[in-house]
Amino acid sequence: MATKKSSRPGAGGRFAALKAKIAARGKVRNPGAVAAAIGRKKYGQSQMTKWSVAGRKRAQRRRSVTTS
Repeated sequence: MATKKSSRPGAGGRFAALKAKIAARGKVRNPGAVAAAIGRKKYGQSQMTKWSVAGRKRAQRRRSVTTS
């Protein structure tokens, strides 16, 4: 049976889901760091950096729209 992907890579949804899954195990102090390490291994440092920058820009735009 095929599983449906939560979102496209780089959108942040898959990262958040992985982070939540790791946190649910309860054995990790910083699940975000573990999820980032897994992503760097899978996609490479440069691609993860591009997604990180894009996510920060997206968050900044959302903040500026809601505060205006």
